[in-house]
Amino acid sequence: MKNTFICMLILMCSAFAKAQSSTITATQKKWTLRECVEYALENNISIKQSELNLEAVEADKLSALGNMLPSLNASSSISENTGLSFNPVTNNAQTTTFLSVTGRINVGYNLFDGLRNIRQLQRAKISELSSQYRLDKMKDDISLFVANNYLQILTNKANLETLTAQNEVTLEQVERTEELIEAGQLPRGDLLEIRAQNATEQQQIIVAQNAVTISKVSLAQLLLIKDYENFDIVDSDFEITDESFANKPVGEIIAAAEDNRSEVRIAEQDVELAEKDLQIARGAYYPTIGAFFGYDTRYTDATSFDQRIDQDNPFRTEQIGVVEETGQSVVGQFPNTQTVIVGADPFIEQLYQNDGIGYGFSLSIPIFNGFSVRSNVQRNKVNVKRAEFQLEQARLDLESNVYQAYVDVQGSRKSYEAAKTALESQELAYDYAKERYDVGLTNAFDFSQSKLRLNNAKINLNQAKFDYLFRLKVLELYFGIEPNEIKL
Repeated sequence: MKNTFICMLILMCSAFAKAQSSTITATQKKWTLRECVEYALENNISIKQSELNLEAVEADKLSALGNMLPSLNASSSISENTGLSFNPVTNNAQTTTFLSVTGRINVGYNLFDGLRNIRQLQRAKISELSSQYRLDKMKDDISLFVANNYLQILTNKANLETLTAQNEVTLEQVERTEELIEAGQLPRGDLLEIRAQNATEQQQIIVAQNAVTISKVSLAQLLLIKDYENFDIVDSDFEITDESFANKPVGEIIAAAEDNRSEVRIAEQDVELAEKDLQIARGAYYPTIGAFFGYDTRYTDATSFDQRIDQDNPFRTEQIGVVEETGQSVVGQFPNTQTVIVGADPFIEQLYQNDGIGYGFSLSIPIFNGFSVRSNVQRNKVNVKRAEFQLEQARLDLESNVYQAYVDVQGSRKSYEAAKTALESQELAYDYAKERYDVGLTNAFDFSQSKLRLNNAKINLNQAKFDYLFRLKVLELYFGIEPNEIKL
């Protein structure tokens, strides 16, 4: 017994250790951009709601398909009657208590209803396609939102690395300045200037650390990850290797966007939906023709009364007249019957004996319904016009957005190139200022200003680089490149 307890304890400890190891591994995971996008597409609440809408549309399509098929219904009832009641088999009124069972099967089929059932099925298919386009658009929006947050983290991290690296240089300069002061080559005021610069840089590092933390929390919340503190992304230095896409003619990108983007597709499907609704509304002008078939049967355990010949005395004699001349009676013989109680026939036998069928056609002609059909048609005509205007507006908005994205790419690329040039110039200026400071030809204030300009140039380059990357990916998405194909 003791050995068994020890074995169970060892197994429980092993399982706990394994679980702890898995938890540590999960919390230490660093996420790539692709993993963030895929995780968001799988877990985002808005996307899940859109997927539920797609399932609801599937149900509508199934319902529309079912309306084109015959209807088949079966019903049954059982009752017990006491007192004066009609026997459902004999149709005679009698005072008794009996059990009655009835069963029915009805089949109906809509032969013609102004083609409304066909239009409803077509509308359901269009609605399904529209819902899919809306889901695709939401996935594109979420993907870009995740990419923007991801790049913001990289930008903040790059800024933090820049500030940290420069502060390390500043600390070295503090030591170097102390040596030069002791050697009498620099005044003590330069040391105070360098120390003040170090304090400023330390403050900037704290602000940069907070910016990194806040951007991580924002992305984790977007991904519905609760472990904010341990969430982190891969520290990749994305390089801009292919800029050929930015050189495409804007007209080519706009044409591709009109063919591929969900915004226009959704508006096009809305026009088709409005047109189908108009056709369905007009179908109410036409007569409705239907066919039906019914089968029913019944059973009862009620007893009945019957007249039967008396086997012991099968005939009886009755006077039927008198001979006038002689006064002699004229008699005749008749069957001698007596009333007997007859029990109910067997259940199966009654079902066969008491069954019946009915079938036929129905015709309903709309003559006047308070202008309801006419007003419904008029409303749907307005909806068609509204949908057509919305489609035209969607195309104009898409063209405007693509052109704006194109201009943003061109502007951000110029800013990126300018930032690289500015950094190169500031690096040369800083190296020159450092050489002069090391030999005592410039003071600490001028040197700190040169270093500040270098830091700002590096931060501006980081911001321009990731801003250019993001705007380039937005333009690629307009061109038709799926989010899961975007590689940074």
